[in-house]
Amino acid sequence: VDESMVTGESVPVEKGEGDEVIGSTVNQNGVLEIEATKVGSETAIQQIAERVRQAQSRQPDIQNVADRISAYFVPAVIANAVLWAVLWVVAPETLAAVVDALPLWGLAAGGPAGVGVSEFAVVVFASAVLIACPCALGLATPAATMVGTAIGARNGVLFKGGDVLERVHEVDTVVFDKTGTLTQGEMELTDVEVVGPAADGGTLKPDYEVSEEFVLEVAASAERASEHPLAEAIVEGARERGIEVEDPDDFENVPGQGVKATTRHGRVLVGNRKLLSEAGVDTAPAEERMDALEREGKTAMLVALADEAEEDSDGDPDYRLIGIVADADTVKDSATAAVSGLRERGLGVWLITGDNERTARAVAEEVGIDPDNVMADVLPEDKADAVDDLQSDGDQAMMVGDGVNDAPALAAASVGCAIGSGTDVAIEAGDVTLLRDDPADVVKAIRISEATLQKIKQNLFWALGYNTVMIPLASLGLLQPVLAAAAMAASSVSVLANSLAFRRYTPDAAYRLLSFLRR
Repeated sequence: VDESMVTGESVPVEKGEGDEVIGSTVNQNGVLEIEATKVGSETAIQQIAERVRQAQSRQPDIQNVADRISAYFVPAVIANAVLWAVLWVVAPETLAAVVDALPLWGLAAGGPAGVGVSEFAVVVFASAVLIACPCALGLATPAATMVGTAIGARNGVLFKGGDVLERVHEVDTVVFDKTGTLTQGEMELTDVEVVGPAADGGTLKPDYEVSEEFVLEVAASAERASEHPLAEAIVEGARERGIEVEDPDDFENVPGQGVKATTRHGRVLVGNRKLLSEAGVDTAPAEERMDALEREGKTAMLVALADEAEEDSDGDPDYRLIGIVADADTVKDSATAAVSGLRERGLGVWLITGDNERTARAVAEEVGIDPDNVMADVLPEDKADAVDDLQSDGDQAMMVGDGVNDAPALAAASVGCAIGSGTDVAIEAGDVTLLRDDPADVVKAIRISEATLQKIKQNLFWALGYNTVMIPLASLGLLQPVLAAAAMAASSVSVLANSLAFRRYTPDAAYRLLSFLRR
């Protein structure tokens, strides 16, 4: 039964009488008679959906930085303008003398003496309010966020909102699913090996020259009639190597063990140790290589051949072991670079999968994840709990996955990152979607988030710095209202220009201010 949609296990799981099966999984061989023990909201898929809804309700609401500042800034500006207007009414001559003593230009409109005390107080009030209009402050964050999300879309990274974009850079830990995220999610032929003579010294008839090509041709012809993913990988691998794959004359699928077939080469067995042992084949010559391949996380299968005329004393085919073929869910080309890039940033990298521990550890070793950071045989409902445990000490985790089984964990994480080729449920649960199915884009997402925050800080620094300098000048009566309005507009334009200049950034490297001048 193919349970990859729910558990992430890339190889179908053998089921027998009394075993539990999960709704939405796919039977790939024979006929199953099942009894429904859970229906409606109690089914696995509905429980996963419920976990997604619960986890999403726990997501924090991140308030905009500029909004928090504006809550205090606007009342302070109005109070300042009123205060100085009153002071200019109460003590115009004293204030005028103080300002005249400063090494600056003269009072606007000739001061109280030129336009009158009340009129000048109105000029000061208007200038102080206009110069401090928080337009630049209000534009600082949304302008940079708009450009940041556009950069992400241009590079195949979609952020669900500005709040997501702002918090992605805060993650301390990145948690990867295995199947379909770090690996291709499909079985591929990886190894074909010739095994020497059997322990009894027996050999094949002299007509056969046993080579890797011959072993693969025999195995592929036997597997041609099977729909099992392992068989399909063998057949496809043979075709890619230019081998013509013929249909078997006779075929029998042995669930959980392999296949028996009759081809033009003779009678063939392709399967695990149990299949060959029950046929009287000595598998000892292949044990060392089988163990080595399985330690690498591959599914190794033995190949045995018997000529139609060859029979043992009991009349059964006299099979001889000729080789090994191995399939694996191969690691994506960019997976190692993605893990390396994250570790260089000082982030913790974990692997959580429903696959078996041997395969999980093999993939982790290949991509550079610490073996101590591997969790295998994890059920879908337990993935969210595992993410919660990682975040229990205050760390912020990003979960990267693609399947229905990853949805609760995607929603439970501070940031859920869904692979674009994954299921709709996973994409819906995620905060970030990687359109290009490339784990290296996780690093790009973090760089874009970090760069956007830097740009927001630049904009806020300019907006607040401008106000820090210009408000005292307006309060001292040194600015005409029309000049204050022009300066305010220039401030807003400068913030927008700074944000638009950010469009040139490409997230292949960390963002640096004025980086285009360093090329």
